[in-house]
Amino acid sequence: MTVTLGSSDAQENSVTENSNKDTSPDLKQSKEEKWGYDLYPERKASNDSALQKFLKGRNNLDKNKCEQNVYKCILKSPLVKLMLGALKGSGCEVDIRRHISCEECAPTVSGGYDPILNQIVVCQNTAKSTGIVQGVLTHEFIHMLDHCQNKLDFTNLEHLACTEIRAANLAHCSWMSAWMNGDTSIFNFKETHQNCVKSKALSSVMAVRNVSEDDAMKAINKVFPKCYNDLEPIGRRLRRNSDDMFKAYAEGAYYGYEYEAP
Repeated sequence: MTVTLGSSDAQENSVTENSNKDTSPDLKQSKEEKWGYDLYPERKASNDSALQKFLKGRNNLDKNKCEQNVYKCILKSPLVKLMLGALKGSGCEVDIRRHISCEECAPTVSGGYDPILNQIVVCQNTAKSTGIVQGVLTHEFIHMLDHCQNKLDFTNLEHLACTEIRAANLAHCSWMSAWMNGDTSIFNFKETHQNCVKSKALSSVMAVRNVSEDDAMKAINKVFPKCYNDLEPIGRRLRRNSDDMFKAYAEGAYYGYEYEAP
């Protein structure tokens, strides 16, 4: 599961610095948990010793393997290259050394997007195959594109719901995945994909926001028609075991979505 980190933390910190209020450790911890940073321990300040950091997987074989898989995707994955081309074409060119970071995460997530640093996190302890890394990068690049191109405000629940809908729609859901997740049956075949997208978006929103399921679902339903029909930059809903990703990559050149790996 990939989730989007929130950008409110920096804004709240600037307010508390100016007012000299609400600076207790407990309040700081509650803010970090509210916005999802508890899922990404390396995004927070750490008092770990050098030995503890090593044992947690920093600068070790997991990190090196993760970085190798990231680079393989940048070289060979049609979806990742398409997203990089779309970001470049939108004036949001990615420096892979600056904008992608392999880190240890909570075991419940495989990646995330940090809008404060404009950086994608690939979880080295859970995203251990090239296929999973491809899915993480595609999903998080959609968040990065929405943040850069559409000026999304990740503190706005409807904005967050929209980008999670788009990421689930373009990078995850197919009829087979919906069946495996229990989001479809022979009686609601036509709604299969939409149910999968809503379910995925709901789990992502609730993973990083301290809101009720009802509030999260209300935001998702409000923006769903518009965000579900926004297929940029992939241009289609991908079918599993098809050549859709290759077609999307080939068509990207017509829109200036071209990328050459370093």
